[in-house]
Amino acid sequence: MSSYVAPLKDMLFVINELAGLDDISKLPGCEEVNAELVEAVLGEAAKFAQEVLEPLNRVGDKEGSKLANHVVTSPAGFKAAYQQFREAGWNGLGGMTEYGGQGLPHLVSNPVQEMWNSSNMAFCLCPMLTSGVLEAMRHHGSPEQLQRYVPKLTSGEWSGTMNLTEPQAGSDLAAVRTKAVPEGDHYKISGTKIFITWGEHDMADNIVHLVLARLPDAPEGVKGISLFIVPKFLPNADGSPGERNDVKCVSIEHKLGIHASPTCVMQYGDAGGAVGYLVGEANRGLEYMFTMMNHARLGVGLEGVAVAERAYQHALEYAKTRVQGREVGQRSGDRVTIIHHPDVRRMLMHMKSQIEAMRALAYLSAATLDKAKHHPDAAEKRRHQAVIDLLIPVVKAWCTEQCVEIASTGVQIHGGMGFVEETGAAQYLRDARITTIYEGTTGIQANDLVGRKVGYEKGVTAMAVIAQMRETAAASTGDLSAIGQALSRAIDALQEATQWIVDTFQKNPNAVYAVAVPYLKLFGTVGGGWMMARAAQIAQCKRAEPGADVGFYDTKVTTARFYCEHILPQAAGFRQTVVAGADSVLALSEAQF
Repeated sequence: MSSYVAPLKDMLFVINELAGLDDISKLPGCEEVNAELVEAVLGEAAKFAQEVLEPLNRVGDKEGSKLANHVVTSPAGFKAAYQQFREAGWNGLGGMTEYGGQGLPHLVSNPVQEMWNSSNMAFCLCPMLTSGVLEAMRHHGSPEQLQRYVPKLTSGEWSGTMNLTEPQAGSDLAAVRTKAVPEGDHYKISGTKIFITWGEHDMADNIVHLVLARLPDAPEGVKGISLFIVPKFLPNADGSPGERNDVKCVSIEHKLGIHASPTCVMQYGDAGGAVGYLVGEANRGLEYMFTMMNHARLGVGLEGVAVAERAYQHALEYAKTRVQGREVGQRSGDRVTIIHHPDVRRMLMHMKSQIEAMRALAYLSAATLDKAKHHPDAAEKRRHQAVIDLLIPVVKAWCTEQCVEIASTGVQIHGGMGFVEETGAAQYLRDARITTIYEGTTGIQANDLVGRKVGYEKGVTAMAVIAQMRETAAASTGDLSAIGQALSRAIDALQEATQWIVDTFQKNPNAVYAVAVPYLKLFGTVGGGWMMARAAQIAQCKRAEPGADVGFYDTKVTTARFYCEHILPQAAGFRQTVVAGADSVLALSEAQF
């Protein structure tokens, strides 16, 4: 079994050079964030990930969380690890400083999340959901709610969840039936919520649920949903957990992966109604929840990067140690490790190049989110918000789809042993599979991209990003000209597909939605190529500096070249599917399937 090693050098390269840490350090509230601080934070996080979380990953997978009498017990070691996590201040890394957080930008906190997810995704899901609750409350909670809940959530003494879907609703939140009946200064909540990650557990002193529910006079559909705070224990006046609320876990799901993370069915109101407190205004709950959802979607995209990185490291270690066969053309002599075989090298390069592209696009998105939040110029804030709105569905869906493919390739490199649980390769594939479904499936992300982000906007932001891509391609000259040419061809495909989306959306939206996923994959593939070309340009300049790590920078250029030769050509196929493939998707009647 391999051990996780945080790829700090690559992470810092992306943070400093591609995502632009210097620009983030100039934003109001981020002035103290510099390269030295970031390196120190990531170094300490790497130690925690490698020494505390990684050893529990297999334990959690084998044991899973257990439910008895509405109480969920986490796997051995998880509660103690969470205590260490909380006491070290990791839970408040990006939290509001006025409530005990450290206020670090997303460009710092997100790479730390990548390490948590690589080392132990099931554990990381608990604090990730808490950070989403904090994000929603930051924007929509009342001063009293902020004071009562945010300090404990920031410290990690309490954890948080989001309660959206129900047995009859799935992703159709218009079908939500959970009720909220006013009673004095609060509401009585009753109903059933499903798929609630870490909805019940023994690691935190209290759990704060954000619950979507309907008031008695609410209009039908999504316009009639309100958002409520429903704590597991009602807080006392001094902030300590008090009386147990009328909410309980009635079952946990038996899942393909992430066994340590309890996915709960939560029952509200069996004994008269759970006490809940309205967040913001009535009937605006879905709007408020999307504040949390977008934050969570970027986090899930990072899960894709993280699990892919872990699967790659595991496969690489196996390839370097597994002895099988002789080198091509040799009929005698010593048998060699499988990394000597060309197809194994191809698979490893396929994994490595895509992970680097995914990481770069995800970190760029984190930096863009920081600018959308903190930039002092209102017009620049709006511009960056438009870009992050465009990129979030791409990062979420493309990174997770590629993660499943990469984890599957990791199993393939192991051969038959990859299909055996004892080698550990299968866990990464099992754990990865949920990421394309979490926080909106790939299809939902793609519909959001072609609809709200491209179609309704007539491609304005998408074309602006494409123009930036073209600048990078044009700057790839000399030794990098092959990379620039490959990127230019891929950008042509993306631009043509984007124009088709714009031209078709108003007159035939069904046709656009029929090819939405191929379009999203096209955008991600070309966006990744854009990042890899930029990385190659920077690496070529850096390698000439005195004392440079020439090997590292040469590897960057070679990996970018592989991406452009092996991954970017897919853009032409995606383009063809988008502009000519809708009719066949919609041609058959229901009976013909």
